[in-house]
Amino acid sequence: MKFVDSASIRIEAGKGGAGCLGFRREKYIPDGGPDGGDGGDGGHVYFRGQEGLNTLSEFRFNRLFRAKNGQPGSGQISVVSQPSI
Repeated sequence: MKFVDSASIRIEAGKGGAGCLGFRREKYIPDGGPDGGDGGDGGHVYFRGQEGLNTLSEFRFNRLFRAKNGQPGSGQISVVSQPSI
């Protein structure tokens, strides 16, 4: 296996989730105000050093790391393992 010591990669964070449009509805309150909510944050991409990895050959074939988009109220995290220094 060829040793790879540098790699160009692309990282994309997730987009935020859609908000929720709603209005307060109660029996004895005729004109309830807005009752919606904000959308969730998009996901994050974290790089974690991992012992036992000693080459960047994985990044040679997989160069795009993308976090998932936010849902209404939440987002997910993506973790990428890399050699520790």
